[in-house]
Amino acid sequence: MSDKRPVIPPSDFENRDPNAPGFWDERFERRFTPWDQAGVPSAFKAFVERHAPMSVLIPGCGSAYEAWWLAEKGWPVRAIDFAPRAVEAARAQLGARGDLVEEADFFTYQPPFEPDWIYERAFMCALPPARRGDWLARMAELLPEGGLLAGFFFIGATQKGPPFGIDRAELDALLSTHFELIEDEPVDDSIAVFAGRERWLTWRRRGAARA
Repeated sequence: MSDKRPVIPPSDFENRDPNAPGFWDERFERRFTPWDQAGVPSAFKAFVERHAPMSVLIPGCGSAYEAWWLAEKGWPVRAIDFAPRAVEAARAQLGARGDLVEEADFFTYQPPFEPDWIYERAFMCALPPARRGDWLARMAELLPEGGLLAGFFFIGATQKGPPFGIDRAELDALLSTHFELIEDEPVDDSIAVFAGRERWLTWRRRGAARA
């Protein structure tokens, strides 16, 4: 049976703090998920095809379509989200592979493996700008020398969010303290909320001491 509940406009939401799981729970519960591509983006597929299998962590996984796709190819993968409703949606999407998804806070989570790649997909831009230093420190802590932080970055400052955009110069300055940029590619299949402002970027962890 199809779900006939109306989609509630964001102006009617009660929770306004994207730092809180309840903010995202309310949006999943009311089916307001404009960031959800409902599939696997082409840039992600192209990245996977040009690399040998490696262990992957997906923070802020949402519905976790990419986790299923990686697992089908035999890649070790763990997807996490701190919002219970997001985890429910991901497990429903993954079916028999629902055990790949955990309810966890990225900033304290200890994955079951050392990730070779952390996939960035609408996670950084979901965080208020004040959390960017914390985001960078945790990325640098989790990834070993040579590890990859790769995915979609939402470019251009925004007054309100999420999504919270970031100026390209600010992004480069932030990440270059621990990472070097090795790929920078346009994105041609963005969904409406990100259209015209996404880049696929691959950053490699430098060999200096961790944050």
